[in-house]
Amino acid sequence: MNIHTRNKPYSCEVCGSSFTQKLHLTTHLKIHTSKKPFTCELCSKSFLGQEHLNKHHQTHTREKPYPCKICGTSFTNSSSLIRHRRIHTGEKPYICEICSRSFSRIGTLHKHIRIHTGEKPYSCNVCWASFTQKSTLTTHIRRHTGEKPYACEICSKSFAQKKHLNQHIRTHTGEKPYSCKVCGNAFTQNLALTRHMNIHTGDKPYSCEVCGSFFTQKSHLTTHLKIHTGEKPFTCEICSKSFLGQGHLNKHHRTHTGEKPYSCKICGTSFTDSSSLIRHRRIHTGEKPYICEICSRSFSRIGTLHKHIRIHTGEKPYSCDVCWASFTQKSTLTTHLRRHTGEKPYACEICSKSFSEKNYLNQHIRTHTGEKPYSCDVCWASFTQKSSLTKHIRRHTGEKPYSCEICSKSFSGTGQLNIHIQTHTGEKPYSCKICGTCFTQKSSLTKHIKRHSEEK
Repeated sequence: MNIHTRNKPYSCEVCGSSFTQKLHLTTHLKIHTSKKPFTCELCSKSFLGQEHLNKHHQTHTREKPYPCKICGTSFTNSSSLIRHRRIHTGEKPYICEICSRSFSRIGTLHKHIRIHTGEKPYSCNVCWASFTQKSTLTTHIRRHTGEKPYACEICSKSFAQKKHLNQHIRTHTGEKPYSCKVCGNAFTQNLALTRHMNIHTGDKPYSCEVCGSFFTQKSHLTTHLKIHTGEKPFTCEICSKSFLGQGHLNKHHRTHTGEKPYSCKICGTSFTDSSSLIRHRRIHTGEKPYICEICSRSFSRIGTLHKHIRIHTGEKPYSCDVCWASFTQKSTLTTHLRRHTGEKPYACEICSKSFSEKNYLNQHIRTHTGEKPYSCDVCWASFTQKSSLTKHIRRHTGEKPYSCEICSKSFSGTGQLNIHIQTHTGEKPYSCKICGTCFTQKSSLTKHIKRHSEEK
């Protein structure tokens, strides 16, 4: 009944803590006296009470005398069994008086109450950071000591927290115990499933007070805020480059070491981070979990979905400071700025010719190698560029997706359409510098100039 009434008639005169039973107070007082009268005969470890010693003995004997009648799981003590049963019954007898949220464990309730009170009773002696839970402090201290007590028996990799070890072990076993009830996708971590559900719900509960951006995770908001402050607290020891988050630094380190610890089990391709591997797997599975609510088109990456949505909204958030042209993607703006600066950062190692975009360099390199990776399934003609293949296929299909708004005549390519439009406008943008004759096409101008130079 003391659980429901919260009556704690026995209080400690030293620290003021209250207890429902006198026995609990007696055991608690030994914390202040540092008296631990119950000693294990096997390992000499000491304990405050007899029940603590009995529970410890079972770590040596591996005895678990308390089985669950529903699922058969066994426990070393009755209190653990009682807490376990609540998983099956759904019982949550501990209720927060402030927000009425209920919990299955009283310890979880006490930790929760600190959210309302702001109490952080556990502080670090090194940097004086404070925490609401003792376990969080213990984990934090390992950052200073470098201690990693949890080691993987398969590959010997060590971790500071047991939950990180459990997550790591699943990379060996392939186990994914957390599955989405909407689409069936499975995950190794419960947190990953929670994040995934935001894809279906569209929920972004964390908002930036500076620019109004919304995020699905609090950690993403925390990282985002550093963009406004300019803070980059994580620095690479090798090249001194700074980053917003530890994850970004870890990923950067691998550019120095060449380490690619995440490999695809289907094709063997390796990656520096797990997110790249997850995206890569979708090439094999064909999975496209990100769906546009406007046109129902689906995408394999959430970033691609966000860019696609701008087609519907017309939003162009990235603008040029020189000519004020605006773009839907930041990468397009970066490429555009090179027109003003003349920058061409991608150079060919064979002939030193440089380009403003990496895909132009890749296309150029094929002129040296002769590689034509894009082939037609109908006539097996091959091409250096995917766009050339797309245009070629239209010869077989007869498709003409580009139509003139003036006369409705259709064309297979935008270049042909642009040339045709000039027949309506009379525009001749290509002029000869020698005689001033104008032409609608660049190729016509090139032929004309050869007549002046008498080149054959």
